Parts: sequence; C-alpha cells; structure tokens
Amino acid sequence: MRESARVALAMNSPIESQSQDPRRWITLIIAATGLLLICVDITVLYIALPTLTRELGASDTSRLWIINAYPLVVAGLLPGLGTLGDRFGHRRLFVAGLAIFGAASLAAAYSPTVGLLIAARALQGVGGATMMPATLAIIRSSFSDPRERALALGIWSGVASGGMALGPVIAGALLEHFWWGSVFLINVPVVILALVATAWVIPPGSRSAGSPWDLRGSLQLLVGLTAVVFAIKEIAHQPFSMLRLCAALAVGAAFLFIYLRGQKTRAQPLIDLALFRQHEFAAGFAAASCGTAGAVGVELALGQHLQLVLDRSPLEAALILLPMPLGAFIAGPFAGWLMHRAPPTWLMVSGFGLAAGCALLLPLFPLSVLLLTGIGLGIGTTVTCASTSVMNAAPPERAGMAASIEEVGFELGGAVGVAIFGTLLTLVYRREPTEALDAVLVGAALLWCATGLAIRIWVDREYSV
Repeated sequence: MRESARVALAMNSPIESQSQDPRRWITLIIAATGLLLICVDITVLYIALPTLTRELGASDTSRLWIINAYPLVVAGLLPGLGTLGDRFGHRRLFVAGLAIFGAASLAAAYSPTVGLLIAARALQGVGGATMMPATLAIIRSSFSDPRERALALGIWSGVASGGMALGPVIAGALLEHFWWGSVFLINVPVVILALVATAWVIPPGSRSAGSPWDLRGSLQLLVGLTAVVFAIKEIAHQPFSMLRLCAALAVGAAFLFIYLRGQKTRAQPLIDLALFRQHEFAAGFAAASCGTAGAVGVELALGQHLQLVLDRSPLEAALILLPMPLGAFIAGPFAGWLMHRAPPTWLMVSGFGLAAGCALLLPLFPLSVLLLTGIGLGIGTTVTCASTSVMNAAPPERAGMAASIEEVGFELGGAVGVAIFGTLLTLVYRREPTEALDAVLVGAALLWCATGLAIRIWVDREYSV
C-alpha cells in the first residue's frame, strides 16, 4: 500500500520525477545546510552563554530564555507552517525561512539589551519554523528509492550533528578574537550562499490543496508550550512563587487542551493525531523528543561546568565537548545504512542504551573522550532512526505534516531539556557546584533508559496484536 503511494507520487511530483538526476544529492546538501544553520546557532549559546551573561548582565531566568525563545517559537509554529509547505510548495517556505533567519541573526548580533536579544531569538524561531519542515519534505520528495532515502536521512542527521559539533568550536574561536555578536553574525553569509544555491538547483516542486494555515491554533500551541516551560523554570527561580507556578501550569494546560480539541474537530487538522496510532510513527516521535532533551541537557551542563567550575576558556570547553557531537555525526550515515539490516526500533533502543551507559560512567571517568563519543554515537543512531521511522510511516501527501511533527519533537525536546536540566543544574549548582554535572548526567541516563524501555514495550505490543 505504501509502495504504491510512493510510485503514484513519483509520477506526479516534479522533484521526485527527477530522482535519478545527480542534482538530488546537491539538493540534499542545500537542505541540510538549512538545518546546519539552526543546529550551529543552538550550540554556540552553550559556549557563548557565560560571555553573554557577563556582557549584557543577564539574570538566571534571562539566560534560559535566551536559549529557549527560539525552540519554543519553532515548536509553536511548525505544525501550521509544515502544512503550508504542502499547500504552497516546500521550496518557497525554505527560501522564506532562510531570509527570515538571516535577518534575525543580524538583529541578534547587534542587540544592545537582553530583551532585544530574546526578541531576535524569537524571530530566528519564526525563520527556523518556516525552513525546517521544508528540509525534510524536500529530501523526502527528492529520493524515491527507500534505500537512498534512508541514506539521505542519515546524512541529514549527521550534518545536523556536525552542526552541533561545529557550533561550540566556532563560538570558542570567535569569542577568542571578536565580540559575542559574532556568533550570530556568522550565519548571514551562509544564508546568502544557501539562497543562491536554492534558486539555482532546487526545482519548485508540487503543491496540494492542503488546509489553510491555522494561525489561531498555532498561537494556542505556542502559548501553551511557553506557559509549561515557564512553570518548569519557576522551580529554579528565587524567590520561589507557588502562585506563579500554578498559574503557568493552568494556562499551559488550558491552551494545550483547547488546541488539541480544536484539531479533533477540524476537517483538515494541522496535526493529524491518527498518525500517532502507527507504532513506528509514535516510537520515532518519542525517540526524537527524549533523545534531544537528554542530549541538550548534557551538552548545556558540560559547557557550563567546564567554564564555571573548571575555569576553561570558551575554545577549550568547545574542543573538550567535540567528541560527543562528532560521534553523532559519524552515527548518522552509518545508522541510515544499517536500518536495512536491523529493525529501526531495535536500533533506537540500542542507541538509548549506549548513550545512557556512557552517561552513567562519565562521573567515574571525567571528560573521557571515549565516553563522550559513545553518548554521541548512541544519540546519533537513535535520532537518525527516529527521523526515518517518522517519514516512512507518513503517506506521501502528508510529508510536510510529518516533517513538522518530527521537528516539533526535536524542538520541544530541546526546549524541555533546557528547562528541566537547566533548572536541575541551577538548583544543584547553588548547593554544590561540583555535583551539578553529575546530577544532569544521571537524569539524562534515566530519561533515555525509560524512553528505550517504553519504545520496546510499544513495539512488543504491536507484534502481539
């Protein structure tokens, strides 16, 4: 059934009809570059955050919002913009996202206050939400062969991890010689090159009569997610306010309930909840969310520990962190190749197990290159298999929606990871700075083990039905 749908799409899609065109690999590079920008921009802040705090006088709460303003906006807007790509063409959305992201990066680089920087980061989120589902949808439609598609998604995941590897190194090198705004300004020339390459290489692609953009629903989701993350952050806020915590939780729960109820009554929902009834799709979404949450928490904690506790320079901290994202970079293409020899869900669970084991051993062997690489290999394998599972489980005409849902998982996982593990880091650091990193490592390992076990049980249930 799924294969016949793919054949039908190949006959009608301008992009997929050129599946034997060598330019499809150049298309992959261009699409991955868009994600590369976003991943670099997230991880540079893990190294640049202490410098930003010192130069702009940011509070503990402001520091977390500087990081989280971007992924929260992305998570809130992704469902609507992914469907919009199905309707108007993914290349158009990709170009628009690149332009907005570049302009926001320029504004962030020259922000004179914390408030304006957070606003610029939110605008980057608008650009990222516009661009991100288009990257996966373009790859999905450019590679009709399942084996090639799995390899392409593996390369895409590897490039994303490579961006996370480059982010801290770029930030450390720039901060050695330039002001903090240079970590954002570096995005601008890359955006210009990507825009030129997109116009030259990527064909317009097909459109479908999808549902219009549900702006009200997107704003409801954005408010709901923001309120929930605010509630998590409030736990670490001093002085603590139970009133603020309860109010934020109530607002978040109310808006998320209204959003989900509205999606059930829409003839063409922005998020088709029926997709989650497919075991492969649900497992992929869970793996993407929880894998990203733990990885973001560990990288954030390591970056702060190296600079604030061990007194390392930004560049030194970046180089010490490098094995973890490089391990994920190596794992991406390899996992894409391996998925035709082992079940994707089995690889997800194995990846979680490897990452959790290495995280639990890291306090015994501080900053071990082998263990940091193992964490990266485990998460890289899990995330690559998650991407492939989500995209393969969705029908071709829902490629944009599936991509946006997956990216919501990544961004929501990142935002929740920063909120939960950033809060845990802050609380333990105030009591005993040297134990803060260990607490985050144990927390991430428990999250990965629990998620892997849940996926395994879910898969066993599928085969027993």
